[in-house]
Amino acid sequence: MDRRGSRRELPFLISVFVIATCGLIYELIAGTLASYLLGDSVLQFSTIIGCYLFSMGIGSYLSRFIEKNLIDTFIRVEILVGVIGGVSAALLFMIFEHVESFRLVLYLIVTVIGILVGIEIPLLLRILQDKFEFKDLVSKVFTFDYIGALFASILFPLVLVPYLGLVRSSLLFGMFNVGVALWLIHTLRVPAYYRHKVVACISLVALATLFAMSERLLSSAEATTFHGSVIYSKHSKYQRISLVRSGRELRLFLNGNLQFSSLDEYRYHELLVHPALHSVPQRSRVLVLGGGDGLAVREILKHDDVREVVLVDLDREMTDLFRTSAVLKETNSDALNSPKVSVVNQDAFQWVKGYSGAPFDVVIVDFPDPSNYSIGKLYSVTFYKAIQKLMSEQTVIAVQSTSPFFARASYWCIVKTIEAAGLKTLPYHVYVPSFGEWGFVLAGSSEPEPRITKDQRFLTQQLFDSSTQFPSDMSEVETPVNRLDDQVLVRLFTEEWARYVN
Repeated sequence: MDRRGSRRELPFLISVFVIATCGLIYELIAGTLASYLLGDSVLQFSTIIGCYLFSMGIGSYLSRFIEKNLIDTFIRVEILVGVIGGVSAALLFMIFEHVESFRLVLYLIVTVIGILVGIEIPLLLRILQDKFEFKDLVSKVFTFDYIGALFASILFPLVLVPYLGLVRSSLLFGMFNVGVALWLIHTLRVPAYYRHKVVACISLVALATLFAMSERLLSSAEATTFHGSVIYSKHSKYQRISLVRSGRELRLFLNGNLQFSSLDEYRYHELLVHPALHSVPQRSRVLVLGGGDGLAVREILKHDDVREVVLVDLDREMTDLFRTSAVLKETNSDALNSPKVSVVNQDAFQWVKGYSGAPFDVVIVDFPDPSNYSIGKLYSVTFYKAIQKLMSEQTVIAVQSTSPFFARASYWCIVKTIEAAGLKTLPYHVYVPSFGEWGFVLAGSSEPEPRITKDQRFLTQQLFDSSTQFPSDMSEVETPVNRLDDQVLVRLFTEEWARYVN
């Protein structure tokens, strides 16, 4: 092949790399977004990938019926993929709270993108079939395709999610798809040159505009979803953090799920923290796992004999926000800036496994509910056994354990799992108006016996004693144990809460 021919094929081979990267990025965004919004990451990624690959197969089959104007058709497909894939994440986030059949819309969008992506490679192979020997053609096209897929799989978790978030990532790669179309239009002088160029330019400008306005769009969508004014909203590396103010109430949402209301969070945090601190002979060193809002730390620091608090929370954006925002520092009494407090931004599972220091007197475990497998591992026998190397014989741990009313089996599964790790437990619950009945578990080498010597705003010894009694509709039920390789808790939790939120 002469050098001039090689130059002519180069745009197509580069486009293979770009479309392979874009295609996988759309797939990863759809799976991640579904995990954020619907929970159960294994199920969401499995079904999204299956649907996407099946749709690519449909697209490959349909490509056989395209017989004329192959380059012209390829450019149309590129523009369509860019527009639909580019706006997909923003559209799905905006309609999540307003469309009952959200899953149907999600899988419809994934199917359409998959079909279009499935058309691309067969069209390219046919466009290039007269320019390469068959073995060279297949090897070159699929080499660039697989390299693009590898590039996307590395770029997505390390760069795109941490620094751009899902919405801006999809819009950016939509622009790349349309950019490929524009490049080919200019390079090859395809039929309908000017019409294609106008459509591609309009699409590119629209995607770029949405990219620039993405945060404003999401904030507007949240304003219609949440009751009140959204005063802060940002995608961190791990989650979307939203703060909403309504009158004198401040609420924190992570991925759309309420984490606390400033009107009644004290009930939750007093019951989480103080029973454990009143169960030990000394409480100079306290560990908090999760709880990046600093509200549990605020309660801990009410005890003057606490000399050191270590907070381990995965999300630096979260802890930095609650260390620097004036309104949030007021909410947590500036607890995260106390000289007694050390903040570690690391995965709690890995941090606990790698810890080799002195034991803690009290461990407060304040993770989100086990709605997916990445969180479910933090409620496993393996994790509770690992925590024990941070404990002495006198150490007591307190675990937030979801609602024994709304998720009864999930709650007692957590209790059984802690017991399976070799600890004695004391289950208890409290009513929090924003959440309803909420459950906790105290655990230690022997059954904890809290003696509340100082009344709090809500918690008293009498109230705690009553909190250990469970009415018949929340009483203990038989459940399996949650293990790292078989996270039954996530399945139980998803099934139970689905009755109330779907």
